[in-house]
Amino acid sequence: MKIILDDTSIKKQLYPFAEIKSAAEIRIGILTIRERWEKLLNQPIATTSEVENSFDSTILPANVISSKENIQILLQNGTAAFLQSDVLTINHPIDIFKNNARVLKSDFELIVANRVSEPISSTNACINPSQIFIEAGAKVEYAILNASQGPIYIGKNAEIMEGCMVRGPFALCEGAVLKMGSKIYGATTIGPHCVAAGEIKNSIMFGYSNKAHDGYLGDSVIGEWCNLGAGTTNSNVKNTAGVVKVWNNIEKKLVDNSNKCGLLMGDYSRTGINTSFNTGTTVGICCNIFGNAYPPKYVANFSWGDEQYQLEKALLDIDNWKKLKGETISENEKNILTSLFNNK
Repeated sequence: MKIILDDTSIKKQLYPFAEIKSAAEIRIGILTIRERWEKLLNQPIATTSEVENSFDSTILPANVISSKENIQILLQNGTAAFLQSDVLTINHPIDIFKNNARVLKSDFELIVANRVSEPISSTNACINPSQIFIEAGAKVEYAILNASQGPIYIGKNAEIMEGCMVRGPFALCEGAVLKMGSKIYGATTIGPHCVAAGEIKNSIMFGYSNKAHDGYLGDSVIGEWCNLGAGTTNSNVKNTAGVVKVWNNIEKKLVDNSNKCGLLMGDYSRTGINTSFNTGTTVGICCNIFGNAYPPKYVANFSWGDEQYQLEKALLDIDNWKKLKGETISENEKNILTSLFNNK
């Protein structure tokens, strides 16, 4: 069965995480939505923006989280039965962190099935070690790993430094680093080649982003190539414990949403040291946030403090950050960001 993931009707509601890429690239659990489909079906999966025609293909919404169970329904009974089954869909950015525990546990079972973990060093203190899986090349020493509430997955060449305390469900993806003394509560995902530290709870970092110092990140989603300066902290619950207003990109205003929501930050955005975010803040693409006051609860694309980030400067700064991880900005990225800038 040839599957094409369609996100044309859902991109706006998943802002900022489907603003410059397909919703299929959203990471939830351990994998992205596309990676999960590809692993379950053992075949490449395209999106509508990547194909010229969809003849003889099954088109499914790109915000659907597939699983081993509902894939069987799809193959045996067709699209309608699949969509009517207990299928998880991501309809708003907060659905990413709200469902991370469920998806992370499912991904863990999918990835480690019929495989054997690398040995867990005796320097670590482990609870429920059968639910801890370490890939080849990973380094974990003198840490506390508690998998009693959910699995712990340590990806290829990842590192948990000494003194870290980790409570599952938790995923540290390929090449990512958890710095000394970090305190991690589930369900948290640190994406590929991220650097994380401080206190993190029920949050997802997509990939290549940094939270390399102390500060709290809770009930939050951080896109790719972001950097949170030292001491950056978000609120995830109002002092009144009331309903949190979160940016609705379709209605273009803050609307009542949930009683818990931290920071939703789009790709290529960064914060200065000691930045504090109000409950339920949304930060767009390519923002540089600094200053003495709280940022507004909605920060538009290409914001530079209270001013506008100039495109040439933004592209140069992105390239500088990417070079720190051995990458450079591509012409495709430049074209996408230029188009976004010109149409804002």
